[in-house]
Amino acid sequence: LDKSQRTERYSSATFLANMGVPVRIDSRYRIMHNKFLIVDGRTVETGSFNYTYSAQHYNAENVLVVWNNPRLASLYDATWRGLWGESSPYYARY
Repeated sequence: LDKSQRTERYSSATFLANMGVPVRIDSRYRIMHNKFLIVDGRTVETGSFNYTYSAQHYNAENVLVVWNNPRLASLYDATWRGLWGESSPYYARY
């Protein structure tokens, strides 16, 4: 997540951290706007789509799923690991 999540009273970062999910904040960038999933080491999903009701019902969104491409999944995984490595832990607040 990006640094804006540190100052929000209750954010997705807080929700996830409170549920025991490891969360990290990347302060290197003004906005952390990457949107991708790596599934099973072979499948990548990317695009503008946010996992919200508004995105599903009201917004103009896009999503691309690339199946059975371990090379592409590996490249996205390397990007994710790089972002994770340059980020700092965010801890539950409540």
